[in-house]
Amino acid sequence: MTNLQESPKASTVDQSTFAALCAADGEFILAAKGWTGGLRIDIGEAAVGVTVDDGDVSAVIPVAGSGVIALSASDEVWQPVLAAIPAPLKNCAYPLISRGQIEVEADGLTMWQYMPALDRAIELLRPVDESRPVVVDESGATPRHDSPVGRYVHLSLGDVDHRVYYEEAGQGIPLLCQHTAGANGLQYRHLFEMSEITDHFRVIAYDLPFHGKSIPPVDTRWWESEYALKGEFLRSVPVQLAAALELDQPVFMGCSVGGLLALDLAYHHPDVFRAVVSLEGALRIGGDWNAMAGMHHPQVSNMAKARMMEGLCSPTSPEPYVKEVSEVYSAGWPAAFRGDLYYYMVDYDLREVAGDIDTARCGVHIMNGEYDWSGTVEHGRSAHEAIAGSTHTVMTDVGHFPMQENPTAFAEYLLPVLDSIRT
Repeated sequence: MTNLQESPKASTVDQSTFAALCAADGEFILAAKGWTGGLRIDIGEAAVGVTVDDGDVSAVIPVAGSGVIALSASDEVWQPVLAAIPAPLKNCAYPLISRGQIEVEADGLTMWQYMPALDRAIELLRPVDESRPVVVDESGATPRHDSPVGRYVHLSLGDVDHRVYYEEAGQGIPLLCQHTAGANGLQYRHLFEMSEITDHFRVIAYDLPFHGKSIPPVDTRWWESEYALKGEFLRSVPVQLAAALELDQPVFMGCSVGGLLALDLAYHHPDVFRAVVSLEGALRIGGDWNAMAGMHHPQVSNMAKARMMEGLCSPTSPEPYVKEVSEVYSAGWPAAFRGDLYYYMVDYDLREVAGDIDTARCGVHIMNGEYDWSGTVEHGRSAHEAIAGSTHTVMTDVGHFPMQENPTAFAEYLLPVLDSIRT
């Protein structure tokens, strides 16, 4: 785990430097496009900020008012957020805002619209972390192919013909992989290229209906109803996919929504899967689903919720892979993310029945990243304690999307789990 005391000190950026950084930063300028208002950040007795006029940045600290996002907290609250390597669960402002540790004065819609600019501004306040790792070299002679091969399979889900896309590579024990809310199977692309996995496992990553390449059905008027993912439908997807592909007791691995689904499958379908791997798993997440209205709003860009996902990543994960996380999210159907959160926040609850999960019939392995402020380590530990015979792994320096944001680090944690399943 990162030791904050050994990290570079928190930001001492003054107002003129902060304004210059914002005005010169391409990411901030793109995120502030069309914004008229500004940003004010009160750090104890000090303040920094910028005024924005239709996207043009000036070095004027705005007062609270129309179009202005104003954040305020004590030095003690800001210090771990603004360190070069932020403390776990303080890697962005959102969880501290939700817990009332950072006060916000802003119109709700403005906050949703310009959250990416806010997140980037906080990053600019941090000292540069020179130790942040680079990605594994993916270059090589071209043209060349990656390992997975993709196909479509038709499944009857809720008595509706759904065309489900999946990709696969490798041989051996089937390993079905489920993506996070609002995303798609591309999140697992790195695992396809790891021979230490594919030499022993047939890795299959699929896109949920309405996600990625799993285009909507043509025989229902799905666009006339609000999309809200529910457990019965969600559980049917991997169960029917396993049957259609004639998989013999596959392993199921899912992350976030998929991580909850993993435990759900261990309870409802222990005879279908030999084991489940629950990434960022929990028995219950909860929360106010209605407060997530900005996740699907005609005046909020898809990029706003996508950029929010970067705050769930570890600040030590390679930046290009973190940006890949948000790119996948920004490419999704706008309704999918909030709709998936219905299962994540409302429909799913195993607290009363977790003790009935039989790990002798279906092995249960729970893994949580220390920088994940949604499916926290505490959530995973509680699930592990409730499910006799389960295992629990704490992944240090990893966030909510381990397989995508830092696949090399993730593999170090995953391989022992897969080896235990295989042997």
